Amino acid sequence: MSKKVAVIDLGSNSVRLAIFERTSRLGFYVVGEYKVKIRLGEGAYENGGMLTKSAMDKCFLVFSDFKKIISDQKISRVLCIGTSALRDAPNANEFISKIRRELGLNLRKITGEDEAKYGALAVNNLIAPLDEFCTIDIGGGSTELTKIKNGKIIDQISLNLGTVRLKELFFDRRDLSGCAQFVREAIGEIPAGFQSQNLVTIGGSLRAISSAIMEKTEYPLKILHNFSYKFDDFREFIVKIQNANPNELEKFDIKKERFDTIRQGAMIFLQVAQFTGAKRIFTSGVGIREGVFLSRILGENAKFPANFNPSLKSLLDRFALRQSFAPKLAKELFLALAPLHKISPNFLMELTTAAKIAETGTQIDYYENHINSAYLAISCLNYGYTHEQKALIAALIRINGKRNTSAVNEYKFLLPKDEILIWLSFILKFSMILDRFGTRDLQIKFENRQLFIDNSSQSLLLRAEIEKLNKPIDFEIFFTKF
Repeated sequence: MSKKVAVIDLGSNSVRLAIFERTSRLGFYVVGEYKVKIRLGEGAYENGGMLTKSAMDKCFLVFSDFKKIISDQKISRVLCIGTSALRDAPNANEFISKIRRELGLNLRKITGEDEAKYGALAVNNLIAPLDEFCTIDIGGGSTELTKIKNGKIIDQISLNLGTVRLKELFFDRRDLSGCAQFVREAIGEIPAGFQSQNLVTIGGSLRAISSAIMEKTEYPLKILHNFSYKFDDFREFIVKIQNANPNELEKFDIKKERFDTIRQGAMIFLQVAQFTGAKRIFTSGVGIREGVFLSRILGENAKFPANFNPSLKSLLDRFALRQSFAPKLAKELFLALAPLHKISPNFLMELTTAAKIAETGTQIDYYENHINSAYLAISCLNYGYTHEQKALIAALIRINGKRNTSAVNEYKFLLPKDEILIWLSFILKFSMILDRFGTRDLQIKFENRQLFIDNSSQSLLLRAEIEKLNKPIDFEIFFTKF
């Protein structure tokens, strides 16, 4: 597969272009994302699904703009898919043929089941792991649900429920009771097996609702992917969005471009959440585009290897200067010093991940390495980590072995208590010094509040750097030859 891959997703409401760059066989990151609201399905739902000439003309112009971006970046691999409005339209082939003939792009219609599968494939690989959950993807013309258990897709369904469809058939006619009945009947088609306490939301309307909740609560990490909340805590807030007049939506921090479809999205979401028995809502920043891309590198139903994270791999591919033994040393120090710190081993993953990337910021600037590396942790560890994990990894690097945690106050809401932060950051800093100035076969032992380090190289620089460490509590460090 090419190093850069472009995916164009033509929905009923918007058309989007995402550009992915591979840094290795499975490592990748997003280098560009573009969206235009063209409303391909506008007027279609009242006209037997027929696409209007004006909608097709607007959409063709956007595809032309996307083709220029693709050509400028010399991308040879382009994947184009069309969803609900395209598959419902009797005249879809007319538009598809024009795109192929005049732009050389192979646009293909996908089924509702394929749409559900691609969204689930992206979530299953790129959200923080959950044992069992249901996904919901609300689009302009349809809504897809997928049930996933133990990492496997076990069922999926596509419903003719979408924000633009409801807008044109009911909201524009002020038939809200008819709309609610239409939604209830559609949701009645969902099998009971889709019930789950964990509901993962995909799509622009649901991201807009999550964004509004983040603003309402002054949430400290402005990243939508993996943002989660208790459904019961915000049920009434979402009901208010559903029932608001369009001119009232601004006070809910809804973007203007969503004013005409967010209420429909809220209505579908509320009824699906009630049906599934959702307790916890998880926001997905990934969806069909990522799923189409992943299907080309993993296969249609595959998962990344166990303990593999594509964003961590991509970050190391781009910014790591050398192989580091700091993760191994950090784990050994953590276990050796356990009688002193008494911290749960559950934090080992975040500690060792921090050790892997703690020097990536050197590529930006040596003197601000810890600040730059912490920034890269927040900005580039996009997939597979909860917000709490991302914040902790960045905090351990940013504190830089000091006993003052004020530098990470903005994330305090997501972090463990200061005593844990100080100990873990101390161990991280200690491991980095040992990795940088020690030997590869360095050994560590701890007994009677004394830490013994095998320093066969007799490095004075190693001793000097360790003497600068701010120990959380008093204990002795000795250099010896085992």
